[in-house]
Amino acid sequence: MNLCIIAGLVLASLPAVGASLLTNPGFELNPPGQNDVIRAWHSYSGGGSNVLTETSGGAAHAGANYFKVFQAFSGSVNSNGIYQDNISGAGAAYSADGWAYTLGSDVLAGQNAAWIEVTFRDASANVLALYRSALVTTNTSARGAFSPNTWIDLAVTNQYNPNTYAITNITNTLVAPPGTSFVRYQIVFQGDAAYSAGSVYFDDLNLAQTGGGPYGNWNIVWSDEFNGTSINPKTWTYDTGGGGWGNNELEYYTSLSQNSYVSNGIVHIAALHQSYNGSSYTSARMKSYNLFSAEYGRFEFRAKLPTGAGYWPALWMMPEDSVYGGWAASGEIDVVENIGTIPTNVFGTLHFGGAYPNQAQSYGPSYNFLPGDSVTNFHNYVLEWTTNAISWYLDGKLYETQTSWWSSSNPTNPGIRNPYPAPFNEPFYIIMNVAVGGTLGGTPNVNAFPGEMQVDYIRLYNLTAPLQLTASLSNGALALSWPSNIVCHLVSATNLLPTANWTNVPGTAMPLVLSPSSSTAFYRLVSP
Repeated sequence: MNLCIIAGLVLASLPAVGASLLTNPGFELNPPGQNDVIRAWHSYSGGGSNVLTETSGGAAHAGANYFKVFQAFSGSVNSNGIYQDNISGAGAAYSADGWAYTLGSDVLAGQNAAWIEVTFRDASANVLALYRSALVTTNTSARGAFSPNTWIDLAVTNQYNPNTYAITNITNTLVAPPGTSFVRYQIVFQGDAAYSAGSVYFDDLNLAQTGGGPYGNWNIVWSDEFNGTSINPKTWTYDTGGGGWGNNELEYYTSLSQNSYVSNGIVHIAALHQSYNGSSYTSARMKSYNLFSAEYGRFEFRAKLPTGAGYWPALWMMPEDSVYGGWAASGEIDVVENIGTIPTNVFGTLHFGGAYPNQAQSYGPSYNFLPGDSVTNFHNYVLEWTTNAISWYLDGKLYETQTSWWSSSNPTNPGIRNPYPAPFNEPFYIIMNVAVGGTLGGTPNVNAFPGEMQVDYIRLYNLTAPLQLTASLSNGALALSWPSNIVCHLVSATNLLPTANWTNVPGTAMPLVLSPSSSTAFYRLVSP
């Protein structure tokens, strides 16, 4: 008999394996000339304006711009450079490199050194694994290994012990270890204490995934893809009514189909300018309360938001059971909010502390879109929630992490606190809404209505066993099985050609028992 050949596959919405993860890797999004605002990158400095982009005399490796870095001249050893953080997970594999250049008239002196570095970090940004390129130093330049006035491709191949900084391995494959939440690609210029001169240029930087799922061993354990013809009543219900909702909002929330509906695999939440039950606007506030809630994991929303004066769209989470008391003692997690008049900025917030009016909140850095982009395009908004850190990502880019919060269940003495990590150690449910007006929406512009938030899907990822098929023989038949806690479905094809027509295997029970046959079939898993 011909046994089936089996393959496992995870489909996700992040860049495909092999695609570069870095944004603005050649610094072409920066204006020409000299500029110390480096778009899409975070800069760090030991003091002074010593990280900048330049356009000068065709010196770039490609394009017009390049990145220039030099030491801080602080009288002590200092580190300076730029970095980007991308969401990751254990088992994901990468390659990394970048081009570097030293000007013959400004070569490194003293103990100055520069390199490219890749680190895998946990949710609190602790370094779990460390990889570096060859070091650009005075010695390497003198020996000709790093010749001045020549662009050199620096591959990140040296694995270090992150505690002793001793080289432990040489490899082209950088693998995320257990506990990884994100990967950091970083340019480092280490300046000495002797005010030594010299600078290094960098250009056309690259971090590419070469193996493993986009999130490593994080797999989808729950999702709503909104692929049906209506909103699923087993997942969603509504808050309805007006009265301002504690924020001076102007809308009346309804469960009417004009304010929330599914079309072409997308749920639409529409805010309308119309009179209804004493309000001048209507909208919808969908929630999964008493239907779906979760504690910890990665929550991914693919959504686009309306823009214009008066809009206040939000994707957020509230406690299923307010075990620590009324708002905000039991917490609130805002995954993404936007002020309608600022379509190029979004932010996430934690609310916690005591019950009103003794609540507290923590505002981290917001996310500013690159030129030409805004909330009106679809983006992936991810919230990673662990026991001691809550992080916000946009299209895989980490832009905010919170690690400190507290909760008091004593309304008369907020100083009496529940043990950390309360209140963010209980299940939370999901809310999606478009408010009108209020403390953030401001005075509406009636000409900007109607408008809507569109959500393509919501997915919850958790650390699981790998998504893969397992085959076993029993009484001459072949039984296929797969993890039961991962959202996935089986597809099959008769060949593995590029034109293979993969089709769903409907109503598949697990295990799937295949009888002996003279034909050959191929099976794989698709998630979600």
